[in-house]
Amino acid sequence: MWVLVHSRQIRRVVGAYTLNRIGSWVGLVALSLAVFDQSRGSSAVVGRQTGAVVGLLLAWQALPAFISPWVVVRVEKAQTRFGLSGLYLFEGVVTAAIVLAIHVYWLVLPLALLDGTAALAASSLLRSEAGHLAREMAGNISTEGFDPSGVDARHQVSERDVNAAIGFGLSASFIAGPVLGGVLTAGLGAPAALLLDVASFLLCGVLLLDLRPYEQEAAAVESARARLLGAWEHVRGTRLLRGVLLVQAFGLLFVQAAGPLEVSLVKATLHGGDRGYGLMVSAWGAGAVLGSIAFQRFSRASLGTLLAAGTLALGVAFLGYALAPSLALACAAAAVGGVGNSVQLPALMSLVQQLTPPDLHGRVLGGVESLTAMCLAGGLALGGALVALAGARSAFLVLGLGTCAAAAGLVRLTRRGPGEIAAAATTSADIVAPA
Repeated sequence: MWVLVHSRQIRRVVGAYTLNRIGSWVGLVALSLAVFDQSRGSSAVVGRQTGAVVGLLLAWQALPAFISPWVVVRVEKAQTRFGLSGLYLFEGVVTAAIVLAIHVYWLVLPLALLDGTAALAASSLLRSEAGHLAREMAGNISTEGFDPSGVDARHQVSERDVNAAIGFGLSASFIAGPVLGGVLTAGLGAPAALLLDVASFLLCGVLLLDLRPYEQEAAAVESARARLLGAWEHVRGTRLLRGVLLVQAFGLLFVQAAGPLEVSLVKATLHGGDRGYGLMVSAWGAGAVLGSIAFQRFSRASLGTLLAAGTLALGVAFLGYALAPSLALACAAAAVGGVGNSVQLPALMSLVQQLTPPDLHGRVLGGVESLTAMCLAGGLALGGALVALAGARSAFLVLGLGTCAAAAGLVRLTRRGPGEIAAAATTSADIVAPA
């Protein structure tokens, strides 16, 4: 956590990111419960309300993937001082509108789409800005024990440290957010919980008032289409980056399918009830915190190795779900999955940053965030089909094998370690985006 101690700006970036994630969890839990509880009674009504929650998730988390890249390039092009904070303030306004429309489902959906789009764009730009700040402070960082082959080692170490700090904040929000959302919704009601969500967005906007996306001279003259094509050409022209993202997308389909299936596994298969599901979520969160610490501890290791190890841990967790005879062992598997999740994500972001020139970070990281959101839509469909056809245990067996296959693909892609990654990073810096 050296970077948090020595940089006030990075502290505010990590703080805003963590606070925004906690607020997003509170809002998601509160609105999901409100949508589900709008009608109660027959099983047909409950089934319809479950479909309504799935529709909300698609509007809030999946569909924004197709819009947020355009928002990212528009904010970069504007080069305004209030670009980042403006997105968070916009989220606050839209969430306030959701409170007013909370009982009208077909008004909530487009508002959720707007909110999710702003959140995804803000997350991408904030990660890009964090990387820029990391490179600014790289001169004070030790590179002992790090392989500097072909690239600026200090920049790499600093970016990894910042990503580790963001990952720790993400893990903390995963533990605090859902619990806080459930408690606030149960005690105060969904509208009150969402209003607290509004307050968190406004606070994030204030924290980031003097920060703006990494300034680029070409941003003001290039069209949005040209800037998106530039990012696409870079990904397509960098073999290692392209391969990692393709394999990652394959693995994410299985990872994203797992979330909704955990409820079925705990309640219908292991008979753990609501308390058992809460224990499993807590175990995953505890593992996520340990994974964040592990990533920082081994941050000098090859990013390819860390990425493959994190993905493998997720696969092992799903296989553990499939085989667990008791809730206790399922929770142990969840802890392994949490560790893998918190190693995989910062490793992926650090690798993408290393293989991408700084002036493309916002757009390419935005593409990675969008890729994750797109896989959510496919994962929901895959998970639902697997449970319907074979049950929760068999579904997790398929998810585990698929995720382990993705880990094997990542090992194959990055098997030469830091040297190959460094060479790819050096080559990628020479790729010129089309005008």
